[in-house]
Amino acid sequence: MARGSHYEEPYDDRRHAGAELAAHVGHLHGRDNLVVLALPRGGVPVAYEIARALNAPLDVVLVRKLGLPGHRELAMGAIASGGVRVLNEDVVSLYSVPATVIDDIARGEQAELASRERMYRAGRAPVELRDRIVLLIDDGLATGSTMKAAVQAVRSRRPSRIIVAVPVGSPDSCRELADIADEVICARIPERFSAVGQWYRDFAETTDEEVRDLLRGAHPE
Repeated sequence: MARGSHYEEPYDDRRHAGAELAAHVGHLHGRDNLVVLALPRGGVPVAYEIARALNAPLDVVLVRKLGLPGHRELAMGAIASGGVRVLNEDVVSLYSVPATVIDDIARGEQAELASRERMYRAGRAPVELRDRIVLLIDDGLATGSTMKAAVQAVRSRRPSRIIVAVPVGSPDSCRELADIADEVICARIPERFSAVGQWYRDFAETTDEEVRDLLRGAHPE
């Protein structure tokens, strides 16, 4: 079941959202088997605040959206590390997207995913997830396809529990994620939802450098 409120005041920025979301997951503080996983790029500033509040390790799970040709902002699916692919069948069917087009876009995104994984990790091995509680974080849920791919990728690494937590999400996506994650926490579930960015006063794009800096700060040498 997805938990959250219909409070509709926007966040100042992603760090503010992370600090507020940390209060919703405070019951996990002190769990020595907890790991916080962020979806880059926008999920990293949110997750950084949560990992700091919970005194938990922070890592990333790499996911790439498969944008609809001609409308790249509309997700027709997503891919994740480990060869996971999730398709939004409604979008694929509505726009009659051929399988060959999906494969071509997925190949390009796979190359980008591998490049970003090398860049963000800077030689660090992925955090071990087996038998751990995974708190999976992004800056919001719109269609939910990216998070669904992340849940499948994480599930393949055999954690004991997957908790999806986001500052804001559409009612449909929060409800659908509850079918595949062990728990879903959407801090805010606005009834009038059109895009994640509308719930942030500052929704400037998180840069690769910001991601590297935050991960470096969470993993001091």
